Amino acid sequence: MIRLSRSVVGENEKRYLSKVIDEGYLGMGSFVKEFEAGLGKYFGERKVIALSSGSAALHLALMGIGLQPDDEVLVQSLTFVACFQSITAVGGIPVACEVEPDTCTIDLKDAESKITSKTRAIMPVHYASRTGDLDGVYKLAKKHDLRVIEDAAHAFGTIYKNRIIGSFGDIACFSFDGIKNITTGEGGAVVTGDEKVAEYVSDARLLGVHKDSEKRYTGKRSWEFDVMHQGYRYHMSNLFAAIGLSQLERFENEFKPKRQALAKHYHRSLGSNSSLVLFPNDYDDVVPHMFPIRVLGGKRDALRESLLNNGIECGVHYYPNHLLSYYGARNGALPLTEKVFSELLTLPLHPLLTDEEQQQVIDTIKSFLRR
Repeated sequence: MIRLSRSVVGENEKRYLSKVIDEGYLGMGSFVKEFEAGLGKYFGERKVIALSSGSAALHLALMGIGLQPDDEVLVQSLTFVACFQSITAVGGIPVACEVEPDTCTIDLKDAESKITSKTRAIMPVHYASRTGDLDGVYKLAKKHDLRVIEDAAHAFGTIYKNRIIGSFGDIACFSFDGIKNITTGEGGAVVTGDEKVAEYVSDARLLGVHKDSEKRYTGKRSWEFDVMHQGYRYHMSNLFAAIGLSQLERFENEFKPKRQALAKHYHRSLGSNSSLVLFPNDYDDVVPHMFPIRVLGGKRDALRESLLNNGIECGVHYYPNHLLSYYGARNGALPLTEKVFSELLTLPLHPLLTDEEQQQVIDTIKSFLRR
């Protein structure tokens, strides 16, 4: 089976992990501090708080801006359920918005039409690593006094107008799970220039224990402490951070160019087919976490079956959240999103995908579309 996505770890990760094992301190400690410092340098000295997952990052970021029960957050429906779950976990209300069909990022006209007196934030999702009109997001936020929490889970390394995502703006949340652009095994981070949000998230990841991070970095514990707000066990471990340190070393010269080269080859091979819609070929700036396409003419499911029958794993990203029972199961509420979803198919893309495997994917698609 040609895999849709894969973790890419090896000897360098083993070397870093052996350091943690030799030290004998597996929980949050000096390796987490070092990983945060490496990310901070990468993002231009922004505040970085490493966490147990990207979902934890979204959750604590919303808490950090002071989101209250029944406050509303604008978010596209076509996204992983973590976005919606993080909002409802704080007691907020996710307001499902349409997507732009050419990028599957949030439709700002639709989003603005849904702003009410309860709207407090907008959560743009950098779908398949591209941002859409991020300047427009911040213009809308400024106009209506909203906070911006970027779901940048896919977008590590992506550049927007000569700036790396996470190096500017309000708050960006990253995921480092096993198949992302870099991994820590499981993990995530909040990246921000807001000192108050950073301090809140730093405490909240350790059950709200005030300034416990500083102790943990040195392998110590807080025995007498204060807690001033709700917190969770969302901190990152030294084991995860060690993998992340290795992945940071490999990203620019190994992972990034491989992902971009694969995406460019898909475009060269499939971009002229009238039965397919491919996203913009901007892969000098975008570092693709995944490669979704739109299959026209009601052929998506048949092509999906053909790929699977030929030993090629594929996916559908994502089932719209407004169709989920917990969020109302409102069929027909977002017709454009529902149409785009019915056409989406994600093709294999990861640094271990060989040229021969990619060509097999391409040949299988072309053969199917010639029928």
